[in-house]
Amino acid sequence: MTTSVTVREYARLTTAPLAANSLDRAQVSVTAFEWLCRLNAELSPSGTALLQVEDRRWLRLDNYVGVIETPCGTRVEILPKHDDGASGLGKSRELLRRMIAAAMDLPVREVGETSLQRFDAPLTEWVIAQFLAALDHLVKRGVRSDYLRIEAEERHLRGQLDAVRQMRQPLGRQHLVQIRHDVFSPDRAENRLLKLAVERICQQTQSSASWRLAQELRALFQDVPKSANAGEDFTRWRTDRLMAHYQSVRPWCELVLSRQMPLSVVGKWHGISLLFPMEKLFERYVAERLRLELVAGARLTTQASRQSLCEHDGATMFQLRPDLLIEHEGIRWVLDTKWKLLDAGNKGSAYGLSQADFYQLYAYGQKYLAGKGEMALIYPRRQAFQRPLPVFRFSEALSLWVLPFDLESTRLIDGQCTGLPLKQAIGHSSRQPVFASG
Repeated sequence: MTTSVTVREYARLTTAPLAANSLDRAQVSVTAFEWLCRLNAELSPSGTALLQVEDRRWLRLDNYVGVIETPCGTRVEILPKHDDGASGLGKSRELLRRMIAAAMDLPVREVGETSLQRFDAPLTEWVIAQFLAALDHLVKRGVRSDYLRIEAEERHLRGQLDAVRQMRQPLGRQHLVQIRHDVFSPDRAENRLLKLAVERICQQTQSSASWRLAQELRALFQDVPKSANAGEDFTRWRTDRLMAHYQSVRPWCELVLSRQMPLSVVGKWHGISLLFPMEKLFERYVAERLRLELVAGARLTTQASRQSLCEHDGATMFQLRPDLLIEHEGIRWVLDTKWKLLDAGNKGSAYGLSQADFYQLYAYGQKYLAGKGEMALIYPRRQAFQRPLPVFRFSEALSLWVLPFDLESTRLIDGQCTGLPLKQAIGHSSRQPVFASG
């Protein structure tokens, strides 16, 4: 039986009894607690820390969001901490789904009551519903079969005689014919992966509607064996014209099989676990939304790597990689995104800004902008950070803006003050600045 726990980033988990679970503190079983500790120990050598062990009874989660399942049946859902916990579960889940879909370029298929705005269910159930909707649509358009070469030993000749194997027949078996022939079969890599995903969903889903649809689709794939090697079958997934209608279901199949994860769960247990680094998720989300808002001819590059901090012994060292680089009509903008809550009213504590981030942006400004232009840091908009902060000047020619990004309207607030080539900024500003997100 699955036990679900819903928290948000940086929440604390404990085995001790609590009066009631909240988004910041929740109780989990001892077995789940110990498994999370072991998982974190396995991931830590690679530089990935899921959590911090405070003592034998408390864990503190890091900045990963999504869902992780333990072998004992505990499902921990981790939501974004984007506005002091003021938003309800429904809004937080909807935001996370939107960010994942945009950041990973997922072909979201919305049908009736399972629309993005109304489907208030944990992330795994949303992924399952999207996969099943895409697979149902695929089945209605037709499951592709392919010719499969069969080698057999028969009493009668059919197909093609395998002369080499026939000549090697022992004397007592010369009445049998070694043949090769082709059969038109749905047993192909794409269908084997879909069968594996459907079977996993039948075991994992907690939604009766999803379970019923999964069982129906499972029956339609009864002649297809499930994939024995998902990684190898994904490399065989064809993308030609005849397989075009399979493309919309592939990313959801990868998510269900935990293959396309920014962080994959290691070890023998493989539930439907989806974990995303919130910093990277926000960066990709802002990049995709800004790409839609740029004027024609403007180009956006993510993680540009054209410049380095210095040269040494004939080679460059310490590559500079701004999150976003925008170019238009010979002008550059470098943008850097930060998933952190700022407080515009707390100037005494530098609004919550990091001095290290300013050093980083100063280096970007010198190398990418030759010390002249306007840059910007982008943070999520919240109640205490509604408008851009007053401009920060490194010099008369180089300035830095700190701008809010509205997660509800998916737009940059007052981006025109930087001179970015945004559609909404046309006619508002003639200044030519630079942006940075990271």
